[in-house]
Amino acid sequence: MQSKRVKKIVLAYSGGLDTSVILRWLIETYQAEVIAFCADLGQGEELDPVREKALKTGASKVYIKDLREEFVRDFVFPCVKANAVYEGRYLLGTSMARPLIAKHQMAVARKEGADAVAHGATGKGNDQVRFELACYAIDPHIRVIAPWREWRLKSRSDLIAYARRHNIPVPITKARPYSTDRNLFHISFEGGVLEDPWQEPPEEMFVLSVSPEKAPDCATYVEVEFQDGQPVALDGKRLSPARLLQRLNKIGGEHGIGRVDLIENRYVGMKSRGVYETPGGTILQAAHRAVESLTMDREVMHLRDSLIPRFSELVYYGYWFSPEMDLLMRTIEASQQGVTGTARVKLYKGNCEVVGRKSAVSLYDPAFATFEADQVYRQSDAEGFIRLNALRLRIRALRHTGRKRSGR
Repeated sequence: MQSKRVKKIVLAYSGGLDTSVILRWLIETYQAEVIAFCADLGQGEELDPVREKALKTGASKVYIKDLREEFVRDFVFPCVKANAVYEGRYLLGTSMARPLIAKHQMAVARKEGADAVAHGATGKGNDQVRFELACYAIDPHIRVIAPWREWRLKSRSDLIAYARRHNIPVPITKARPYSTDRNLFHISFEGGVLEDPWQEPPEEMFVLSVSPEKAPDCATYVEVEFQDGQPVALDGKRLSPARLLQRLNKIGGEHGIGRVDLIENRYVGMKSRGVYETPGGTILQAAHRAVESLTMDREVMHLRDSLIPRFSELVYYGYWFSPEMDLLMRTIEASQQGVTGTARVKLYKGNCEVVGRKSAVSLYDPAFATFEADQVYRQSDAEGFIRLNALRLRIRALRHTGRKRSGR
């Protein structure tokens, strides 16, 4: 009875196997009008056939929105400012994209007067949480339909069979036995042959980068300029956020930068294997850290660094639109005031190494740090500094010595 009350559904649609099957399944199961919404986050040629495929599969309308600049400016760059990384290695490319997709999917639902939205995330993954937390934060009354938690289809094989029965083209073949998710920040691979954590990812799988072994024998240097923590220019040329990242992806990919293979802890409680390519993001994080090292106060840096695991968890878990994230965002933004300068990064066969940094507002002063004679620092002052900091250690040692002498 509940399904009959749904008249119009906006589906987050990619044109892949899952959402193509879901589109047809929603029409048949809910007897509802289904509108397909596709966010252009930098998938490239993958978007070309989406509109026609959605309409042929039964969508009443198709929205395709170019969100590349918004994605990089409002989602990627805040994570760069925070140096966000989940469990030490994952730069959160998929995680940061989901709330943006949900935001604009909800805008379409509002415009079209839809009473439900739907997504293609499985009941085992993180994306279901990310999509739905964002949707409910925007409209607490919206109905969210998650077919993977409702239907009787249990596997990719079931979906392929369903697609063939309904004449829906199947994008996954034996030659590509894994699933992918791509945007302007990264591409991820999971499932299929990658479910064996001992098996090395096949080289032909990678899209954005060459293998380090096949990278050029000569290094390339890039200079990334930041203004208050925001990347603004590459090699002296100011670029829009999306164009800057796109350019770094190309340069980094040519040198095998940004490949990551890890076992990660999903929010729902299980471990999974993900393989990622994030060439531009890897360069940006290294360059950003380098400029911070010149310009950020020590205690501010250490306090901000203590927040990185929490910030990264909130992004990974899907709490982008939450009060705690609002607070952390304001804190991170405040820490970036004055993080202005340029980092020079050397790219060579998979390695991304900072080899230079400069800033007009640098806190580094050779006059203070030099080992040569200077007039600004009295080395004898260090004795009192050390003795004051050693006081509690000396008292502890004296008490320990006293116990030994008394035989306690």
